[in-house]
Amino acid sequence: MIYKAQNKEIDLEKITRLYPAATVNAACERAQVSLEWADMKADVIEIESYVLVFDIDPSEEVLKNRIELVYETKEALIVAMNDVVKYL
Repeated sequence: MIYKAQNKEIDLEKITRLYPAATVNAACERAQVSLEWADMKADVIEIESYVLVFDIDPSEEVLKNRIELVYETKEALIVAMNDVVKYL
């Protein structure tokens, strides 16, 4: 089944991992972290965006094929997650 969003087509049958994350800036370093970690450290980090990550590679392989949908707010990310659930 193909999920379309942000001008991307994602074959949900090939997804091996699907998870939300936050892109943060802490001490001039940029990284993706779990939403829980971002919430716990909200007083010392800057959240730049929220991301819905679709990994396609088998779990035992090095990640090479990843599709990311980027959102400005956590609320928009949650709406997107609920939309994807309808396809699964």
